[in-house]
Amino acid sequence: MILSTFSTLFLPALLLAGIGGLFGVLIGVLSKVFAVKVDPRIEEVTKMLPGYNCGSCGYPGCSGLAAQIVEGKASLTLCKPGKQEMRDRIKAYLEEAEKNLKTEK
Repeated sequence: MILSTFSTLFLPALLLAGIGGLFGVLIGVLSKVFAVKVDPRIEEVTKMLPGYNCGSCGYPGCSGLAAQIVEGKASLTLCKPGKQEMRDRIKAYLEEAEKNLKTEK
């Protein structure tokens, strides 16, 4: 009777918990193996842009434009709602970040 209760209630629960734990560890390991490295400069430039996500620059939102600016494939003047002070601030930031990258090497 006790063996029957164990095999019908606890054994499936233990098996399910074991499988869940195994998949949890597997997801944790694979998230480190397949992690995507993101350039922190893109996030900073995105914060400096107006944040309208209007698409008038031809890119899908401010983050798309920021990625192209950081890679040197787009001009700061593409952001139509952006003012000159924003462009100057982004340009100064990118120049400073470039200097920091060179000194770290």
